[in-house]
Amino acid sequence: MPVKVLMPALSPTMTEGTLAKWHVKEGDTVESGDVIAEIETDKATMEVEAVDEGKIGKILVAEGSEGVPVNEVIALLLEEDEDESALEGADTSAADTSAAGSKESKEEAPAKEEKSSDAPASKGSAPAAPDSGGERVKASPIARRIASNEGVDLGAVTGSGPRGRIVKRDVEAAMSSKPAEKKTDAEAAPSAAPAAPAVSGWNPDLTGLPEYEEIPNSGMRKTIARRLTESKQQVPHFYLTLDCELDNLLATRKQLNEKAGEGVKISVNDFVIRAVSIALKRVPAANSIWTDKATLQCKKQDISVAVAIDGGLITPVVRDAGSKGLAEISGEMKSLAGKARDGKLKPEEYQGGTFSVSNLGMFGIKEFSAIINPPQGCILAVGAGEQRAVVKDGALAIATVMSCTLSVDHRAVDGAVGAQFMAEFKKLIEDPLSMLL
Repeated sequence: MPVKVLMPALSPTMTEGTLAKWHVKEGDTVESGDVIAEIETDKATMEVEAVDEGKIGKILVAEGSEGVPVNEVIALLLEEDEDESALEGADTSAADTSAAGSKESKEEAPAKEEKSSDAPASKGSAPAAPDSGGERVKASPIARRIASNEGVDLGAVTGSGPRGRIVKRDVEAAMSSKPAEKKTDAEAAPSAAPAAPAVSGWNPDLTGLPEYEEIPNSGMRKTIARRLTESKQQVPHFYLTLDCELDNLLATRKQLNEKAGEGVKISVNDFVIRAVSIALKRVPAANSIWTDKATLQCKKQDISVAVAIDGGLITPVVRDAGSKGLAEISGEMKSLAGKARDGKLKPEEYQGGTFSVSNLGMFGIKEFSAIINPPQGCILAVGAGEQRAVVKDGALAIATVMSCTLSVDHRAVDGAVGAQFMAEFKKLIEDPLSMLL
């Protein structure tokens, strides 16, 4: 029976995508891990890999097709002992998520060569488990990754792929029969807000408008509209604004950049991310997410940073920023911003996050209030540093001042907690050497 290749779900909220490009044609032989297609979502363009070995028997969705639903069959893969006659009468109806399909990109896929059982397992992959005869277990890369993440022993799984190879559906079947385990706090935290109904019924009166060009709303634009409408309607926002003097920070930044190695250039935004992460360590209650069942106080500082791209914006995440220095944060942000603008971010590089930063200072914006990025509890809006008159020791002076506004979800974070966070943030920005300790 031909193996169904499905339109994958590349993010928790994805319901459809565009099949941008096929890397194979009918009759091509593929191995597990080979890139077979590119899928465009509302966030990025992702590569899709073959999970099973075989020959591309039939391509059912043409290159360039838009609005292809998740789990729709996009191609049929003939296994080793099958020929084209097996395609006659083959079931091409939408299948469940246990059928073939992969959401891994080429960059995140484990190496195709299986490692020996005594080699250390890399992050996100499972070691090649020996079977009862001491031989290595044959399993696809995605099967190994899922098994590693879910604690499934591959040695106890029966493979249904070619020559007994363990594939994704085999691991998922083993998971369904495995007793439920209590999740850790990190696992219990939702990775994204539940999908809200699409924004609809917005048909303003256009009478009297001059001639205009109609620009169709992209998937990204629709997602931004839905999520921000949901946030403003459902999240009780309140706002806290304070001014930070930047002169010490600018002087420290200049000294660090002069001493840094080639290619390292620390920005004011890197200092902001570092200061936010340390302030969250000092005031952990500000690093919280609201759910109806419980308030989730996150133990790491995963900072989402708004990056403007063509057609909208995206928020790549600096993971565990509280454990990283300025140079590491700077290098990571340059890499993530570049990927964002090229549409090459992987889902794990923009999903999740515990706190957001939006900086419009480079555009000369003095002050603004940002909309919270669900399910997070706070977002910090950063304005431009500009010279202003300030009072020091009873006399007027000139200082470079930056206005910052914290938008807070009052369900998860109280006013006093937000104020404590902002006070710690201000201390760090105005005494940047304390960030280096």
